[in-house]
Amino acid sequence: MSTDEVLIVERRGPVDWVTLNRPDRLNALNFALVDAVRSYFEDLRRNRDTRIVVLRGAGRAFCAGFDMAPDSDVAQSIAQNRSPNAIWEIQNRFSDICRAMRRCPQPIIALMHGAACGGGFSLSLASDIRIAAETAKMNAAYIKIGLTGCDMGSSYFLPRLVGASMAAEIILTGRFVSAEEALAMRLVSRVVPEAGLDAAAQPLIDHMLATAPLGLRMSKEALNLSIDAPSLDAVMAVEDRHQALLSHSEDAREAIDAFLEKRAPVYQDR
Repeated sequence: MSTDEVLIVERRGPVDWVTLNRPDRLNALNFALVDAVRSYFEDLRRNRDTRIVVLRGAGRAFCAGFDMAPDSDVAQSIAQNRSPNAIWEIQNRFSDICRAMRRCPQPIIALMHGAACGGGFSLSLASDIRIAAETAKMNAAYIKIGLTGCDMGSSYFLPRLVGASMAAEIILTGRFVSAEEALAMRLVSRVVPEAGLDAAAQPLIDHMLATAPLGLRMSKEALNLSIDAPSLDAVMAVEDRHQALLSHSEDAREAIDAFLEKRAPVYQDR
């Protein structure tokens, strides 16, 4: 894709490096970017060529949230369309991004630097793994503009990541969380210098690419289901079915043969 596109997708074999590309607006979400991101993740549901997604931002920030500048299409649309139906449509246009991110079978690694605010914060929360640059700062900014602090899944994801008390503090105050504080509360996996963000993702990518493709997809599915599972038995029922299904795959046989022959497996996604 051209660098003048609001979303750049660079395909490096089975890994998509996806860049939010409105650097002059700190990658704030206007309708063009919202629609591009949502469509990209929705299209991944049946995509078996892409195995991993790395999500990042161009310029000085990951994503500064909704573009509320007076000249933005988002701000103008909200100002001109005050009916409940119109606002509901706008709201769902944004929140559907996070639904698509969780439904896609590919693991998503978010590389956060600079501002990750509001909608940008929610994009990181909807990812599977978060790596923060030392420059990263994040907040649930919605409450700062007269709304609730809960938007685009923040009240779902955040308590499950950091616990109810800390989630309440972040959501009810809208205060900024630094990269180091985010690491301490296990909101991010690691903190690295900004110049090392891409390199920090690579070992994780290499480990995931060394797994069977279907096994990786089903692992994300099981993790998603286990978050809301009512019991241990419910979780183990999913796990048992996944393992029984995968045990009949050609890739599982290849993994066993490779282990016995002391070589790297060659998976065919079969």
